[in-house]
Amino acid sequence: MRLDDFDPNINVEDQRGSGGGGFGGLGGGGGGGGLLLGLLPLIGSRFGCGGIVVVLILFAVFGGGLGGLGSILGGGQRVAPTTQVAQRGGAPSGEGGATAACSLTPERRATCNAFSSTENTWEALFQQGGQQFQPARLVFFEGSGRSGCGAAQAAMGPFYCPPDQGIYIDTSFFNELATRFGAAGDFAQYYVVAHEMGHHIQNVLGTSDQVRRSQARASETEGNQLSVRLELQADCYAGVWAARNRERLDPGDIEEGMRAAQAIGDDALQRKAQGRVVPDSFTHGTSEQRMRWLRQGLERGDPAACDTFSGAI
Repeated sequence: MRLDDFDPNINVEDQRGSGGGGFGGLGGGGGGGGLLLGLLPLIGSRFGCGGIVVVLILFAVFGGGLGGLGSILGGGQRVAPTTQVAQRGGAPSGEGGATAACSLTPERRATCNAFSSTENTWEALFQQGGQQFQPARLVFFEGSGRSGCGAAQAAMGPFYCPPDQGIYIDTSFFNELATRFGAAGDFAQYYVVAHEMGHHIQNVLGTSDQVRRSQARASETEGNQLSVRLELQADCYAGVWAARNRERLDPGDIEEGMRAAQAIGDDALQRKAQGRVVPDSFTHGTSEQRMRWLRQGLERGDPAACDTFSGAI
């Protein structure tokens, strides 16, 4: 996909060498086992007991580090713990601002190009609808970092934090996406960024808050189903962005996006990790669902076509 260079005025933060922070339970250590124990409460609160089981199995299968968990925990939203004070604005990216932070590696530049493009596209869509757009923040970290939702860990994969409106990315995730899950290509990376921007749009529109309120009254299974609908809508929003920039697509781009969506479906991940599928524990949707809603956005190019909360998905 042929994207313009990023706007140097985008809101970018670089947390390289920041030493992380966040949840007290995640501090110190650094060995795989200690990190796993620290992550279990977070995983349990978000994914339930089924999520913990999957993580433990993945840890047993892939060994020491938790780098392989990015693809199962990534691509979603994290909710700030009640004891965590949300941070808005964030620290500046340092001398040179966005240009310095985005130019460090080709992966970062590609991420910034996609972030800038998705923001421009959604700002135009909001203006067409007579609505006020709120810019997001792009936060780079390596290994570990901090967010308004607590600790950021590479093992979590890319995520969006509603309280500080930040999209958090350790770009090593893209290498994992290509090598372990067979989803290489620039558009596969752009899809990840566009999906996270989709979560920002949900936050701005109030959809995320509505889902969280409903989840607080729901059973674990019902809460998971609401999470799936939220994630599939973000996939559809990613497709809307691509449709609005269709003239920039190269041959094979859509296929790259579909391979990525297929690779990170809940059923594909569970089958790879544990050899069986547990639908009640799904939080992001099956491979077929993720591909279908990405395609829906691509074909329709209209956010109104991304209503995953009415009817079957």
